Amino acid sequence: MTSAADVIVIGGGVIGSAVTYYLSREGVKVSLVERGDVASGTSSACDGNILAIDKMPGYDSQVTLKSQQLLTELTESLDYDIEYTQRGSVLVVEDENQEQVARDWFARQKEAGLPMRYLAGKEVFEDEPLLARDVVGLVECASDASLNPMAFVYGLVDTARRAGAMVHPFTEATEILRDSVGTVCGVETTRGTMSANKVVLAAGVWTPAIAASVGVNVRIEPRKGHILVAERSPRPARRKVQEFGYLLTKFGGTEGRNVEAEMDRYGIAMVFEPTEHGNFLIGSSREFVGFDRCCNHHVLELMARRALRFFPRIRDIHVIRSYAGLRPYTPDHLPIVSPVPTVPGLYIAAGHEGDGIGLAPITGKVTSEMILGEPTSITTEPLRLDRFDQ
Repeated sequence: MTSAADVIVIGGGVIGSAVTYYLSREGVKVSLVERGDVASGTSSACDGNILAIDKMPGYDSQVTLKSQQLLTELTESLDYDIEYTQRGSVLVVEDENQEQVARDWFARQKEAGLPMRYLAGKEVFEDEPLLARDVVGLVECASDASLNPMAFVYGLVDTARRAGAMVHPFTEATEILRDSVGTVCGVETTRGTMSANKVVLAAGVWTPAIAASVGVNVRIEPRKGHILVAERSPRPARRKVQEFGYLLTKFGGTEGRNVEAEMDRYGIAMVFEPTEHGNFLIGSSREFVGFDRCCNHHVLELMARRALRFFPRIRDIHVIRSYAGLRPYTPDHLPIVSPVPTVPGLYIAAGHEGDGIGLAPITGKVTSEMILGEPTSITTEPLRLDRFDQ
């Protein structure tokens, strides 16, 4: 196979699909290359959260808020049911030890412009009546939403294809090609050579291996997370619920959490998410174990126990399956959305850790703007590839 395009996007997950969507919408001739089927990697092994509540106050949360606004527009332009709902989300404040930290977090996010509310006392149980009776507060963000991540990818790809994008599943990119002066000129794949003068690497945890073919070091590594799926049942909560301690497992640190050492070892924190089909998802865990996607049953047991601490009434509800995925982690918890200074024509859009679903719209739009030479919708200096070299 020999084919030509203006831009080749490597990676058919939510980020690559969003980049393809935004480029094709602008009339750019795009080829999307995916080594498996679309949405078969991390985008098939995650939850469907679009959260600002768990982002660092300031740049991080503002970028997410912008992405949430774009997603509202996307739901109207995609001719596909992505099961989008915007019910907000809450962080559960477990005890008095966490309360002051949680109130400070709430104040900082509210000051940064997020639609925040702090609930205490009887308000907690008026809002979520099945929570354990000893929790002391809730931090709420009204703009948070959820969707079906695989349906989201399918919707983006289907709309992009109808706008002229070429989609090549089961086609693995093995090498980025350069011309005699070092500028990108295409991609070598398992199905032949594809030509283009711009390439976007959006392959999640597999991005560093492909970037290495042109001597580029990308600071991304896989961080495994597990999810339990419960049977259909009356919902224990009406929307996304996380323990406030989730922030500690995400960003590092154990102060303010009273849990056994095993919970901290595997980064266990309660995450609850209802689905549109009556099931609910339970997370979460965090491990650096390379590319191992096998479920660790001990970790699953710890996750179930942690969920029971906050929702005692789910004890008799059956778990019907479990899965594990690989978050593309960066050292500062921000993604890389950037041209590669040493390889003209090469761009990186990866490293979103557990926030790829929520940040896909802004990532796709900004990457498209970079390629087209337009002013970007957000400042991208904090997302530069070379920030780790400084």
